[in-house]
Amino acid sequence: MTELVDLTIAELRANHHRLAAFVDELEESQLKSPSGAAEWTIADVLSHLGSGAEIQHHTISRALGLEDEAPENQPIWDRWNSLPPGEQATGFVEQDERLVALYESLTPEQRTSVVVDLGFLPAPVPVVTPLAMRLNEQTLHGWDARVGVDPSAGLSDAGAGLVLDHYAGAMSFLLGLVGKPDQVSEPVRLAVGGHTIAIGDSVSLEPGTDGATARYDGPLEAAVRLVAGRLSPEHTPAAVAVSGNVSLDELRRVFPGY
Repeated sequence: MTELVDLTIAELRANHHRLAAFVDELEESQLKSPSGAAEWTIADVLSHLGSGAEIQHHTISRALGLEDEAPENQPIWDRWNSLPPGEQATGFVEQDERLVALYESLTPEQRTSVVVDLGFLPAPVPVVTPLAMRLNEQTLHGWDARVGVDPSAGLSDAGAGLVLDHYAGAMSFLLGLVGKPDQVSEPVRLAVGGHTIAIGDSVSLEPGTDGATARYDGPLEAAVRLVAGRLSPEHTPAAVAVSGNVSLDELRRVFPGY
């Protein structure tokens, strides 16, 4: 677990550098242009990432005993939503840097012992859970922003692999929330990246590929975008193929996005 936490923090830093460089090259008109997220501009996506970083910084700081009480989320969202596009973009870079630096400051002991009250789960969770959720958000919404400028944009190999690992671990609850198993006519066990996406009464990710009834072939980053509802036909690499008892179109319906 310690290694997974360390690798995730390292990828948060690498992704921050990529997104900061992306923001630095954006023109004002591009900030106002559509992103890969429906009904959001690129600036809207960056605002969402910035407010999320600010909120999680408060949450982790409270878990570390650095703050007594985290502020309410709604005023933070309202403040970010009221900013002009340019300030949303620069504000994201500042807040994301601040959050990544906080994670980097955790001692080896804290990375395994700290528990965090996220407010919406039944009990406090290890720090790997909010860390995984932030990597997922930063990686996928970062793609939403970048694909608005570059239609061929993809996820980093490291980011895609880590997000998939977290879907099988710290974020195992997520696929059950976002997946729509009623969109297939029979149970499916899809082999992808050394894991199996099991679609039956619910949707989950399991280690190994034993008993697979279908197979995904293609870039791992595209498989992660598929699960996140970000593999529309126009953003699907030519190398992607699905065989067995489910089709790619059916999988797109199982995973409509979040």
